[in-house]
Amino acid sequence: MSDRPPAVRVITATRVGPARMGNIRQTYIKRVAIELIRHYPEDFTGDYAQNKQKVLELTDLGVTVEGHLQATHKKLANRIAGYATRYVKRKRGT
Repeated sequence: MSDRPPAVRVITATRVGPARMGNIRQTYIKRVAIELIRHYPEDFTGDYAQNKQKVLELTDLGVTVEGHLQATHKKLANRIAGYATRYVKRKRGT
């Protein structure tokens, strides 16, 4: 018997891909988007631009200035509309 430890097998040529991470959104963004979709299901589609307009119309994030609807909190409105678009696409399978 030898005093050497058992042979260790070295695994070579392994491929470990990068960790796949999704977009993490705050709870309030998800909550607002889902509530809007529940109350107005026919108004939201898989089209981001249309959903952004609806978010501005249906929330207090948009104000009308000289006949045009403008966002007061543009980044928040964009995030809500983006999540609403992904949510609708996922639920409707388009």
